[in-house]
Amino acid sequence: MKKASSSKADGPAEKKPKVEGGPIKVDDFVEKFKTIRKETAKSILDFDFKKKRVRILSDAKEVEENKKGVIYWMSRDARVQDNWAFLFAQKLALKNELPLHVCFSLVPKFLDATIRHYKFMLKGLEEVAKECESLNINFHMLTGMAKDTIPKFVKTHNIGAVVCDFSPLRVPMKWVEDVRKSLPAEVPLCQVDAHNIVPLWVTSEKQEYAARTIRNKVNNNLNTYLTQFPPVIKHPHKASFKADSIDWVKLLDTIEVDRTVDEVDWAVPGYTGGIGVLQSFVEKRLRKFNAKRNDPTDDALSNLSPWFHFGQISVQRCVLAVKKYGKGYSEGVAAFCEESIVRRELSDNFCYYNKNYDNLKGAYDWAQKTLDDHRKDKRTYVYSRDQLEQARTHDDLWNSAQIQMVKEGKMHGFLRMYWAKKILEWTKTPEEALETAIYLNDRYQLDGRDPNGYVGCMWSIAGIHDQGWREREVFGKIRYMNYEGCKRKFDVAAFVARYGGKVYKK
Repeated sequence: MKKASSSKADGPAEKKPKVEGGPIKVDDFVEKFKTIRKETAKSILDFDFKKKRVRILSDAKEVEENKKGVIYWMSRDARVQDNWAFLFAQKLALKNELPLHVCFSLVPKFLDATIRHYKFMLKGLEEVAKECESLNINFHMLTGMAKDTIPKFVKTHNIGAVVCDFSPLRVPMKWVEDVRKSLPAEVPLCQVDAHNIVPLWVTSEKQEYAARTIRNKVNNNLNTYLTQFPPVIKHPHKASFKADSIDWVKLLDTIEVDRTVDEVDWAVPGYTGGIGVLQSFVEKRLRKFNAKRNDPTDDALSNLSPWFHFGQISVQRCVLAVKKYGKGYSEGVAAFCEESIVRRELSDNFCYYNKNYDNLKGAYDWAQKTLDDHRKDKRTYVYSRDQLEQARTHDDLWNSAQIQMVKEGKMHGFLRMYWAKKILEWTKTPEEALETAIYLNDRYQLDGRDPNGYVGCMWSIAGIHDQGWREREVFGKIRYMNYEGCKRKFDVAAFVARYGGKVYKK
């Protein structure tokens, strides 16, 4: 979820920046990136891997002799190439001359994820499994909780080390902690931050107050960490056993989730699909990204967040590509880097250092106080969760944004802010507002259950990473947005006509 600029959202229309240049055409990105990796290094062994990307979570530090393999326990970063965790696992396996295995532990239910999310994830993993097979790396789909599946696999197959992804969210963090406790004492557990460009623990050791306090900490480290990737290569050490074949259709039948929220047709899951969206962004939309990204009627966004969320493409790879091919669009490149690096990494920082990242206890003292001061203010409109979910409010713009999210699995970034703030205005309490916004976001958005989503809701409703504004009813000092302000920014009627939101009388 995107944050607004520092100007008031309901203030006078600002001077609009101009669209930069014309569209460009570049060669196929998938093949181009393959070439770049090969030119970067022969393998991870020939590359200057930054050790600070890794932290060892176990007492064991070295791979013992007579072990039979190394595991990369894939979770947040579900891709083969451009993946520092995968690369580090291959580095360990190559150094110790051991086979490399990739394990994914599939849980049948996860928070408010629906079949929409599981289909996107599993179709991406199917592509991962095929690429692993071509690289002589076994891909294992394990079903159940990681605390049961990963230690069992390690013990059964005499595995020498486990490499895992990093996530700042409480459920995945508990998965890692549970696995750590259950692994044999001699098996190292190494965690790699393959999601952020600058590893979270390198950027800051505390919760940062706002983008302005983290920006230099991130940007000052980019010379060190914003590098090219070497390739994951065909692994020279073959495993003594084969991975079980995966029936991907049957696997979907085992998922215990709501099947009424089904997949969307515009987003092709997986690495190849994500890189295609990146290429179309660079060729067609980057030139107007800075000028038009807050206009929901214009196709100016990168649209990459679903692939970022599921780890199917690397943010770092996208930044490298945008910087290389967008040299004529300096303002667009700068805006993309601000959102994809600084704002994203700020979200991870917040969720990691603030255990109440999804409730009002995580808000700043001033925000908690102002929301409490206005708790009993009269709400002109009050809607139930069902009414909001069904887009049955008096506001046709809000209803249209809700319809966009339900149908497409992705609401325009500017409207996510307006949408969440209106939920604060139209529900009985700020607690109910935040719970409702997170529930709807996580249920329908392809990029739901993500640090960006939690921070977006917290920014809109609880003022996280923002400041106090002029006090008003219900909102207190939380930044306000309204319909008239939106009309000054873009053609509201055109957006409403596109999605068909109606006006419902209370």
